[in-house]
Amino acid sequence: MGCRVGFVSLGCAKNQVDSETMLAVLVKAGCEITTDIGDCDVAVVNTCGFIESAKTEAIENIAEIELLKDEGKVRGIVVTGCLAERYKEEIEKSFPKVSAFLGCGSCDKIAEAVKAAYDGKHYADFADVEKGCMDMDRILSTPPYTAYIKIADGCDNRCAYCAIPYIRGNFRSRTMENIVAEAERLAENGVRELNVIAQDTTRYGTDIYGKPSLDKLLTKLCRIEKLDWIRVLYCYPDELTDELIDVIAREDKIVKYIDLPIQHGSDKILKKMNRRGSAEHIRSVLTKIREKIPDVTIRSTVIVGFPGEGEKEFEELCEMIDFAKFEKLGVFTYSREEGTPAYKMRPQVDEDIKLMRQENIMMHQADISLAVNEKKLGKTVKVLVEGFDRYAESWFGRSEADAPDIDGKVFFTCEKKPVVGSFIDVTVTDVLDYDLIGEAKE
Repeated sequence: MGCRVGFVSLGCAKNQVDSETMLAVLVKAGCEITTDIGDCDVAVVNTCGFIESAKTEAIENIAEIELLKDEGKVRGIVVTGCLAERYKEEIEKSFPKVSAFLGCGSCDKIAEAVKAAYDGKHYADFADVEKGCMDMDRILSTPPYTAYIKIADGCDNRCAYCAIPYIRGNFRSRTMENIVAEAERLAENGVRELNVIAQDTTRYGTDIYGKPSLDKLLTKLCRIEKLDWIRVLYCYPDELTDELIDVIAREDKIVKYIDLPIQHGSDKILKKMNRRGSAEHIRSVLTKIREKIPDVTIRSTVIVGFPGEGEKEFEELCEMIDFAKFEKLGVFTYSREEGTPAYKMRPQVDEDIKLMRQENIMMHQADISLAVNEKKLGKTVKVLVEGFDRYAESWFGRSEADAPDIDGKVFFTCEKKPVVGSFIDVTVTDVLDYDLIGEAKE
C-alpha cells in the first residue's frame, strides 16, 4: 500500500497485543510504521473504553489527531478497539473527521481500513468479537527482551461494575499448542521475559479442556529453554487452584509474583460486585499462597466508592489490606459505567469521598511498600537490565517482583556497561517507597 501509518495504542496490555497484531497486518500489506503521529499519512488510534478516564483519554487523543488532519499533517484517521466496539452506534456521529472504524473483532481488517482512510473513503467493520484475532502474527511494540502473550480473550465473570463482557464477549481460550508455538517463536527472537495475560488467566482452558488448565500450560511454557522469566497476571482468587500455586512454587522460570485483584474486603460489597467468594476465602487464599511460596510478591487492586460502600465497608476493606500487606497495590475509584448492573445501584458514593478513600489507602500502602523494600537492604536481587537514566545517572531495570509498566524499578550503578535485556545481580543499598537502589555485582 505504501503509506506511512502512525499508531497510538491506549489501555491495557491485552489491547497492546491487539495493536501488535494490527501492526503485523499493516507491515505485510506494505505500510511503513512510524511513532510520529505528526508525520504520517494515516493515524490509527486503538482505544480503551473500559472506564470513564480511559474513554476521556481516547477522546482527547482522537481530537488531537483531528486537529492534525485540519492542519493537513494527517491525511486519514482510523479508530479501533474497545471504545469503537462499545459505542459503535454513536461513534461515527461523534467523530465526523474520522474515516474508518473497526471493532475488537476486526483486527484483520486494519489494512482495508487504512487504505480507505488514505483514500478519504468511509469504512466500518464490526465483526463478531468472539470469532477472530487471537492466533495471528504480531510485531512487538515492547522492548525485544520482554513480551506479553494473550492466552484467552473475553470474560464470563460478569462483575457488576465491568463492561468488558459486553465489549469483548464471552471467555474463550486459545489452544495450548498455539500458545506454546507463539512463545517458542518469541523466545527464538530474543524474548527472555514472557508475561501471561487474559481477562482472567485462572479460567484458562475451562471452555476447551473442561477444567482450569493454566497449571498445565505454564508447565509446558517452562520447557522453552530460552525463556528466563514467566510472569502470570490477572488471576482471580476463587480460581487460584492448589495445582496452579504448586506449579508457581515449583518451577524456577515462573517468577514468584502473583497478580490477584481482590477488588474489596467487605462481604456486602463483594456480593454487590457479583464477585465470587467471601472475604474469608480471600484471606485463606492469601495465607495458602504465602505458606507455599514464602518469597512471593502479591500484587492486587481494589475499588473504593462502589455503590453502597459506607464507612463500615470501607473499614473492612482497610482491614483486609492490613491483613494482606500486599507488596504491590493499585487503588481505583469506582467508575459508573452505563450498561453495567452497578450503574443503577443506590446509593452512589460522592466523588470527593471516593478520592479521599483512595488517598487514605495509598498513603498507607506507601508505608507497607517501604517496609517491604527495607527488608531487601543488603540482599542481592536479579535484575533485568532496561536502560540508563541520565537524570538519576544510573542504570535501571526490574526485579522479578516488578511487572513491566505497573511496578517499580531497580536503579543501580555498574562499573562496566551492562547489556540491555541481560540479567545482572544487584546488591540493594538503599530504598524508596516503590523503588530499590543498589550496586551491580561484577
